[in-house]
Amino acid sequence: MGSGAQLTVTDKRRAARHPVDYAVIGEHRQFGDVHLHIVNISAQGFMTEGELGLERGERLVMRLPVIGRIEAHLIWSHEGRAGFQFERIIRIDDFLKLIDTLQPNPRLRPRR
Repeated sequence: MGSGAQLTVTDKRRAARHPVDYAVIGEHRQFGDVHLHIVNISAQGFMTEGELGLERGERLVMRLPVIGRIEAHLIWSHEGRAGFQFERIIRIDDFLKLIDTLQPNPRLRPRR
């Protein structure tokens, strides 16, 4: 019998990521407004560039086009990049509309 971790959440790091260049302000319960620069996004989460000064597990609430208000928590950070996971998976139809809004270059949008 294996002794590895028994995860109840599927590994979402392999989800298709879509390049974006989007600035958004997240709300942190202690620090207030946190400026984020999202560089890629998936239906499960996103990656930012820039120092944030947050610890793993900390949560932010932000407002995204199409999606509206959504919470995300910090999964990892390393050398000025950070990965966040959304509190819920974004429905595919809403995600495709979100990408259309965030990614103006049609060549970089997902194929349908």
